[in-house]
Amino acid sequence: MIISIEFILLFLSVLFLISLLATKVGTRFGVPVLLLFLGIGMLFGSDGLGFEFQHYQAAQTIGTVALCIILFSGGLDTKYEDIKPVAPQGIILATAGVLLMAFITGSFIYYVAGYFLPGVHLSFLEALLLASVMSSTDSASVFSILRGKGILLKKKLRPLLELESGSNDPMAYMLTVILIQLISEGKASPEYGRAVFDFFLQFGIGSIAGLVFGKLAVWIINRINLNNDSLYPILLFTFGIFIFSATYFLKGNGYLAVYIGGLVLGNAKLVHKRSSLRFFDGLAWISQLVMFLILGLLVNPKDLLPIAPTGLIIGMFMIIGARPLTVFLSLLPFTRMKKTAKVFVSWVGLRGAVPIVFAILPLAAELEHAHLMFNTVFFITLLSLLVQGTGLTMVGKWLGLVKDREDQVSMVDFDLEFAEDIKSTMTEIELTESVLLHGNRLMDVSLPEHTLAVMVKRDHQYFIPKGNTELKSGDKLLIITNNEEALIETYKKLNITDYRIKRN
Repeated sequence: MIISIEFILLFLSVLFLISLLATKVGTRFGVPVLLLFLGIGMLFGSDGLGFEFQHYQAAQTIGTVALCIILFSGGLDTKYEDIKPVAPQGIILATAGVLLMAFITGSFIYYVAGYFLPGVHLSFLEALLLASVMSSTDSASVFSILRGKGILLKKKLRPLLELESGSNDPMAYMLTVILIQLISEGKASPEYGRAVFDFFLQFGIGSIAGLVFGKLAVWIINRINLNNDSLYPILLFTFGIFIFSATYFLKGNGYLAVYIGGLVLGNAKLVHKRSSLRFFDGLAWISQLVMFLILGLLVNPKDLLPIAPTGLIIGMFMIIGARPLTVFLSLLPFTRMKKTAKVFVSWVGLRGAVPIVFAILPLAAELEHAHLMFNTVFFITLLSLLVQGTGLTMVGKWLGLVKDREDQVSMVDFDLEFAEDIKSTMTEIELTESVLLHGNRLMDVSLPEHTLAVMVKRDHQYFIPKGNTELKSGDKLLIITNNEEALIETYKKLNITDYRIKRN
């Protein structure tokens, strides 16, 4: 039966719409959005509503492109000043931490697999491969939960977690590829020396390529002078794909390069930077959605039942054993970091789409236990998102590491943007009778120094006020200041409790 392109587009649009509507439910009940995407994909799959999708190679291709976009977007959104204080911890967790996680988990899998998987014998290299596939925290999951929920963390934990999750996928990928090569060789004495050399070569080339190509992209974007401003986000996207693919042909790690390239671009002055970053925010979200939906379609839920006991044991060991041990050992040199912070970092060891994408690699290499590995990784990913993702905010509050939500929210009546270099605070308020008690002109409203009322919205009309402009109850006022504390104190004196803040 030939399926028309119109049917495919209809199916995908319905799938996307249901997924997007499900995000509201997920946010309300604290369920990670990406877990819902996976679940919806499984619902529409062969064991659900019957949509057949068993194209592992296509899924790997889609996952690779999506991960490239997500990592590039993560780099673009990460500020040097935020990650500088936590860069040593983040780099160690993203490198040595991944190695430790793979070794500890791999050893556990090797010794327990025989008890729970009768008739299946995994060699130590195969157990290590399964562990390596799952050894990195998932950037898509961490970014979506921390940023999507707007969780405010103390002690520089958010930049640390985002730095680790955004930069540790390359290490897990290199481990996975090297172990597949060693297993495929089938030699009594695999070439470990060559594997170690390839490992450092990819890491070094990826780092240099990301830095060089990122700076080259900055130079070109600021000098190319395109006639159509809407093409600049497309140009930035093109450079992201170029950095990833060019690094691959240079024998380096593209995932590392594209993240570093994003960091370079995100911290440079670029033409039309703000519009380009907003474009990438949406692109990163659609990439996550597509990746999780496709991976959900790929799995057959009935295939997860036989490995559920094993997956549950391995998954819980990773959550309460391997991950905490890895974090505490990796962060031993950082004696000033409190134990509560280390416990929270341990909890945010989320698995996600990346391990599932990496688990397709053994399938492509036609390894003996590849299907077992894929189903195990998928089950553990579901477990991690359900347990760790759902409990992230609760654990943070229990450890005293979640700040009270600030008043900063999206502006409703005044959707304005300033350049990055302009450090200011915008607020919008609704005027009431009590605010106008001492006079109904703008000059009668007592505002602190370095504060301006720049626009009024009355009904559906906008206008710029003067000092003698008469104000009415119900008017919306846009105020800009560089003295936020004094402005908030003034609001308290005026009994204004309903205001929205946007900091630049």
